[in-house]
Amino acid sequence: MGKYEQLAKDIIKNVGGKENVLSLTHCVTRLRFQLKDEGKANTDVLKNMDGVVTVMQTAGQYQVVIGNHVPDVFKDVCEVAGISGGEGSGEKVKRKFSEAALDIISGIFMPSIGILCASGILKGVNIILDMAGLIPAASGLGQILAGAADAMFWFFPIILGFNAFKKLGGNPYLGMTLGAALCYPALQGVNLNVLGFNVNATYTSTMLPILVMSFIAVPMEKWLNKVVPDVVKTFVVPAVVLFVCVPVGFCLIGPAANEVGAIINNVIQGAYGFSPIVAGILLGFLWQLLVMVGCHVLVVLPMMMGLMAGEPQPLMAVVAFPSFVQTGAVFAIWLKSKNKKLKTIALPAWISGIFGVTEPAIYGVTLPNGKQFILTCVGAGVIGGLSVLLGVSQFTMGGMGVFALPAMIDPANGSGSIISAVIVAVAAIVIGFIIAFVTYKDKKEAVIENKEEKLVKGREVICSPLNGNVLPLSEAKDDAFAQGLLGNGVAIDPADGKVVSPVDGTVMTLFPTKHAIGLVSDNGAEILIHLGMDTVKLDGKYFEAHVKQGDKVKKGDVLVTCDVEAIKAEGYSMITPVIVTNTADYLDVVEMASGTVKAGDDIISCLN
Repeated sequence: MGKYEQLAKDIIKNVGGKENVLSLTHCVTRLRFQLKDEGKANTDVLKNMDGVVTVMQTAGQYQVVIGNHVPDVFKDVCEVAGISGGEGSGEKVKRKFSEAALDIISGIFMPSIGILCASGILKGVNIILDMAGLIPAASGLGQILAGAADAMFWFFPIILGFNAFKKLGGNPYLGMTLGAALCYPALQGVNLNVLGFNVNATYTSTMLPILVMSFIAVPMEKWLNKVVPDVVKTFVVPAVVLFVCVPVGFCLIGPAANEVGAIINNVIQGAYGFSPIVAGILLGFLWQLLVMVGCHVLVVLPMMMGLMAGEPQPLMAVVAFPSFVQTGAVFAIWLKSKNKKLKTIALPAWISGIFGVTEPAIYGVTLPNGKQFILTCVGAGVIGGLSVLLGVSQFTMGGMGVFALPAMIDPANGSGSIISAVIVAVAAIVIGFIIAFVTYKDKKEAVIENKEEKLVKGREVICSPLNGNVLPLSEAKDDAFAQGLLGNGVAIDPADGKVVSPVDGTVMTLFPTKHAIGLVSDNGAEILIHLGMDTVKLDGKYFEAHVKQGDKVKKGDVLVTCDVEAIKAEGYSMITPVIVTNTADYLDVVEMASGTVKAGDDIISCLN
């Protein structure tokens, strides 16, 4: 088990338990669940959970946004739930066709996207090394590196066969074998006389033929498993599937699927040819929105088919540049803002944005400042048009951010498209920077100094739930709290273990471990009190609850008591974040106190 074991357990619990998980995959920053009943998921709890950025529910997928380390979290979630990626309870649930289609497409393609991108990057690096004379393409090492870069693309039907069978409930090794049969070297591009018909086809670097074959072969395999005796089904079923599906797929399905792929590519190229610049502007403007709702794979898939067919894709290049606009904007906000919490969030956000991971920038910086997100989308639209105008194309799969640029090297004219691509990337950063630097302003706190107190107009005041010392939230030893990803507030180093209500309101969440409690004030402030760091691991030891979920409470009512010294003796920090989780609903949320406070003293103001 990895270091995210507890986070994995909390995620599984709050998506409704492992029995509620039909399937699970992941992309670059998010876990993509298909749940039997999304109503069983505790979305608010997940959104406020340490280590979770946010939750998105779209197109039949329940997406838990984690961040750059999602592969590690994914492994622990799979181990905790006792499932393999892509698998789940095995139960079926009725869904809309569009939702089912998106789930199937994501489940088939997402597992291999990372390696496809890595292969594309390596292809670009090989071209650069050859152009620089460091490792000539004709040299032995150059040919080996070319094989490493091309292998994934050349034998992609094998990878897709495995993924498709696994997603559709078949034997993935049978799917892999079907893909390998399509790629069999002696059958590629040669004239074959099959029952009096001439067949000449090539299936290396294709996608549709193996996908269509999988949708036929998996139901056949399932039916055969029902009718063939158990004593022989292990080898008879795959033998029958191969005997039937390989000839039919090679001679009938494959040529038809390749033709459909060519038609789709021609349609895309035709639409692009109708107004290339308009197409670039629209795609650039919409791209971050598509990423947010998780539907971008549907847009990219036809372009991937074009790349596999050896067709340069100018619109594939367009989608690489919105991340640079976000990066430039967040960098400007980081420089310009005097808000320490925002600067703490913006610094890692613009760094990760350089490498194409923009969720921290979107959810942590630009989206909470609504206008900034809209302006970055506009800037991305301008850059999309510029990319098309300068003739930038993508020639192979690539990575994200700066790692996308090698994929824009034209193998036939290396210095052409890549120079334009670098110009567009720099322009994207500059445009994003200028937009934010000119338009961004820190939110006004509307504060009037009156002796030692800060009196705020139009405010809701939140009192301290503890006796102790008030510290900046950045001192919490947890990035989700310290960076303000879960909301603004303060941290308290408690003098004792008596926790009282900081407002008149309702207990909305009381964790079973009693280490955290969520309240909603009568005026609408959503408050989370998280007692200590990683104290969830104590499983309720040393904690006692005096209220239950749904209780109405008055300011000063005892909520929880705990043995502070015993918890510290176990090796846990008792630094307690007190945060307003719906910070985005307010003009600002500001600290009102520092140093020693007593329970009931004013510590936070929410500006309306």
